[in-house]
Amino acid sequence: MQLTSGLTGKITPEMEQAALWEGTTPEFVRLGLAEGRIVIPKNRRRSFPARGIGTGLRTKVSASIGLYGAEGSVKEETAKIRAALEAGADALMDLSVSGEIDAMRRETLALAPVPVGTLPLYQALAEAAGKYGSSLKMEAEELFEVIERQAADGVDFLALHSGMTMRVVERARLVKRADPLVSYGGAHLTGWMVHHQRENPLYEHFDRVLEIAGKYDVVVSLADGMRPGCLADSLDGAQVEEMVVLGELVKRAREAGVQVMVKGPGHVPLNQLKATVTLQKSLCHGAPYFVFGPVVTDIAAGYDHISAAVGGAISAWAGAELLCYVTAAEHLGLPDADQVREGVLAARIAAHAADLARGLPGAAEWDLEISRARKKLDWERQICFSIDPARAEALRKERTSEFSSKCTMCGKYCAMELVSEYLGSAKQAC
Repeated sequence: MQLTSGLTGKITPEMEQAALWEGTTPEFVRLGLAEGRIVIPKNRRRSFPARGIGTGLRTKVSASIGLYGAEGSVKEETAKIRAALEAGADALMDLSVSGEIDAMRRETLALAPVPVGTLPLYQALAEAAGKYGSSLKMEAEELFEVIERQAADGVDFLALHSGMTMRVVERARLVKRADPLVSYGGAHLTGWMVHHQRENPLYEHFDRVLEIAGKYDVVVSLADGMRPGCLADSLDGAQVEEMVVLGELVKRAREAGVQVMVKGPGHVPLNQLKATVTLQKSLCHGAPYFVFGPVVTDIAAGYDHISAAVGGAISAWAGAELLCYVTAAEHLGLPDADQVREGVLAARIAAHAADLARGLPGAAEWDLEISRARKKLDWERQICFSIDPARAEALRKERTSEFSSKCTMCGKYCAMELVSEYLGSAKQAC
């Protein structure tokens, strides 16, 4: 197990692979693992170049796919997987809630040379609905069977709403939220708990969760069922109380030798982004923070990928290490492959902006390379170093011959060229 190896001073091949990817040392990764500030999501049953997520490493981006509704198909979601990977996604989450869920997950695992996460509760609810006619009739044992099945298939990180206790649910009732529950898993699990008047089995039997995770060296991703679904509910009592519980579970996971990260909001106003990350880092003992966006306004339907890029950049600058992309279709419907690609790129821009702000080694060099190319009016190199070369090249080809060697703003009166000539540096190397 990676955490156990890190604690005993052993450097594993996965630590070496993650270090090579980041341009850092295996010892840096090992120490981060030992302290719980870094995780390496890689099921012992899968084979792909390992990547680390956590403090001091490059901000990563996760894309979500999955079957939903009668029209969902594995073929269509496969196209989205390819779009996400081509756009540079560092991880994938299969959030299937219906249809051929096992087939979808196994196809995702076969296609993706990156960590793959799932939310087992979705499948357990879907199977209970099909078997009994209602997801409320799901048995706790059936939920754990799905967790084991998905881990055995090779899933690298499991998102689990283990912090949703009856006390947290009661807190949500008392604070009278503007938008009570937007988490699909959180809402269904709350309904199950209230219907049966039983504690959350993912909390009550958390040791069993850890046993399964440890068996396959799966990272436990503690999901926030009480994430705010609108700005008005950000940092309310229910969200914070659940975060306290998640912090307790982080300690239990580490004591069991299981790697753990925490998932966060959601909808957060700009002035609360840094406070949210700081609070999570304090209450959850420095565990890597996996944020959904966050979106910074509720009005951006159709443009939520932009809102999320703003929130993601600030959150990652403040200390979040993994950004879950948001697409333009968020709040409106399911994204197509083009929107998946666009969402990944928007999140990657946010991640890189944060890496620059954090002074991450190597981040500024990328920007400097493209700046040098711009100074030289080297369009091929500018396009090569852009985050989306295909789009940059397509836009460039739309320009008229007048601007073949210059930008569209100045044409033959190119400011870069005139200043370089005046300063006597037109022919000097950058």
